[in-house]
This record gives sequence, C-alpha cells and structure tokens, in this order.
Amino acid sequence: MRTLGIREFLLPAPSKVILEFFKQPGYLLMQSLDTLGTTLAGFVLAVVLGVAAAIGIVYSRFLDRTLYSLLVAMNAVPKVALAPLFVIWLGTSAAPKIAIALLIAIFPILIDTVLGLRSTDPDMLDMARVNRASRAKILWKIRFPNAMPSLLAGMKVGISFALVGTIVGEFVAGETGLGHVILVAQGSFDTPTVFVALALLCILGVLLFKAIELAEERLLGWHASQRERPDAAV
Repeated sequence: MRTLGIREFLLPAPSKVILEFFKQPGYLLMQSLDTLGTTLAGFVLAVVLGVAAAIGIVYSRFLDRTLYSLLVAMNAVPKVALAPLFVIWLGTSAAPKIAIALLIAIFPILIDTVLGLRSTDPDMLDMARVNRASRAKILWKIRFPNAMPSLLAGMKVGISFALVGTIVGEFVAGETGLGHVILVAQGSFDTPTVFVALALLCILGVLLFKAIELAEERLLGWHASQRERPDAAV
C-alpha cells in the first residue's frame, strides 16, 4: 500500500495478510472453530426457544398480548448494551457469549415464525376442524409446514445475527475466539492479524448462511416459493 501513500500499520498489503495466516494457521483455525461452536450453540437455542415461543403466542391470546408485545419492545433495546450484564451474571465462560448470540438471533426467528403460523389459509383450518383434527395435528400437519418458508427466512437472518452476537461476546468476555484475536491484535497494532480474523469471520458468515440456504432448498423443494425462484427455472 506504499504506492497509495497509506501506512502499512493502517492498511497492510494483501500479501502480508496472507503470510500472517500461514504464520499461525493452527491457532487461527482453532479460534475460528471456537467462534463457530459458540455461534451454533446460540443459534440452535434461538431456533428452539423462538419456535416454541411463536407457537405459544399463536395459540394463546394472553401470551400474544403480553409476551409478544414485550418481546417486540425488547427488540428495540440495543443488545450490545446488555453484554456487560451477561458477563456479571454468567462470568467469563462460554455462557455469556452463547446468551448474547441467542438474544440477538432469536427475534427474527420468533417474529417470522409467528407471521408464518398466522398466515395459514383459514379455509384449510376450517376444513381440519370440521374433520375434528386435534390442535396438535393442525399445528404439525397444516400450520407448521405453511410456516416453514417464514421460519427458514428468519433462520437465515438469525444465523448472521448469532455470529455478530458471538463476536460481541468475545469482545466483552471472551478469552478465545476470533473476536478475542481481533481485540488482542488491535491492542498491539497488529493490523495484519486483525484483517486475517476479519477474513475468517467473513468466510464463516458466508458458509453458515449458505448452509441454511441449502437446507431451505432441500426442505422446501415442494413449495411454490422455491419453484418461482429465477434460478429454479430450467
């Protein structure tokens, strides 16, 4: 970057960034796996709790008027501001990082699942009730399949949010992970390592998003939303 007049400690050359990775590939890959594990733990919890809460909200007027309204209001609170509280409550283990990832990821999953469950065709629901289908059967055979496109759309947003939450947790409480690598490197003005960690984070984010996208294609091949996609036409 000398030709552009930029100091190397501010913006290192790409070759230096690549060389920095090969200086310590094992360490950086281990930190990447640590970040990946925390992200997946927070994301899985967000899916389980988000779907469970969405079902409760759709089937309970009380939860709809109380819990749903409260959660929507909480969504406006900057989650990063809550990170220090999780450190105080849960210590500096993996728990606060998972909790932050969960908190940031759960809202798009919850809201999209509620919208999906509520968008079921009323005629289908009436027909199921006429045939005396139980509420559980209506949920799993009609409502839930209908909500799958919305749920998976929320999951694609949620997995990216979970990664962001993990990095926030690693900045605040982490002793491992790519967020911790960035924090330590920034403190010593080790800019190449910062860029290596950022590149690895980008790769993780793309891979996680593509994994959900692949699951969406596999699970929703029957759905009109997939058949109508431009890349589905042959």
